Amino acid sequence: MDLDELSGLLARHARPDATTAIDGVLISKVDRTTTSSPSMSGTVFALIAQGAKHIALGDRVYEYGAGQYLIASVDLPITGRFTEADPERPAVGFGLVLEPAAVADLLLHAAPGDLPPGGGTPSGMAVGDAPAELVDAVTRLVRLLDHPRDRTVLAPLLKREILWRLITGPQGATVRQLGLADSGLAHIARAVRWIREHYASAFRVEDVARLSGMSASAFYRNFQSVTAMSPIQFQKQIRLQEARLQLAVDPRDVTGVSRRVGYDSPSQFSREYRRQFGAPPSQDALRLRDAPAV
Repeated sequence: MDLDELSGLLARHARPDATTAIDGVLISKVDRTTTSSPSMSGTVFALIAQGAKHIALGDRVYEYGAGQYLIASVDLPITGRFTEADPERPAVGFGLVLEPAAVADLLLHAAPGDLPPGGGTPSGMAVGDAPAELVDAVTRLVRLLDHPRDRTVLAPLLKREILWRLITGPQGATVRQLGLADSGLAHIARAVRWIREHYASAFRVEDVARLSGMSASAFYRNFQSVTAMSPIQFQKQIRLQEARLQLAVDPRDVTGVSRRVGYDSPSQFSREYRRQFGAPPSQDALRLRDAPAV
């Protein structure tokens, strides 16, 4: 598999905000290894052309490098860092936002027998080796950044080809469930959205299960399978990540921030924050503000 052309295209077209002229296509370029930082995964296909990355989701760890890809079919709280990158050989990667409607459309047009069988609820995240056909489709899509006249017509076709190769590939079950309205993953994604929107409020797992249309036992089992966390652990991750964002703006308001994200006890907040990020809230916020941009 020749990744040289793709690496060169990605490095040349990378922007600080990772966006491109093609809707839903992202390009990242990092010229040094990084410390672990929390973020939300988004629903995305991410292919590394050069370098390597380490991602932690709950108690699961995913590592992928040049010629490998990661699929996130649910927007999940992760911690990630680049483990191979330097100015002479930066880490460069391609990203494509996964849209449920596009997945559903392909599934509707697939002929019987085109899709491999799937069973159970897959994890919301998976890593795989990119076949040559997938790398070729990604390369052809990125080439369109140099050909504005062709983008409007050809970019949707190439995005569809990439999606088809993902759906029919070894990690296809994770992608396919994104387009199935009544799949286990779709039910969990609904719960994930609800928890993210109400992260500051206490809830009963039974109530969220009911909102998701599942029994409490099935909901808990599937939620753990998809997110590698219990619903309460997931809520805590969201609270702490939101607190970190707020503290980066005002590192002095630790008590106010802890209350706004749903903690009744500032001491519990500080204890869990330090366990998650390795430093007390105010100290970590100052460190973030003083850190150079990557």
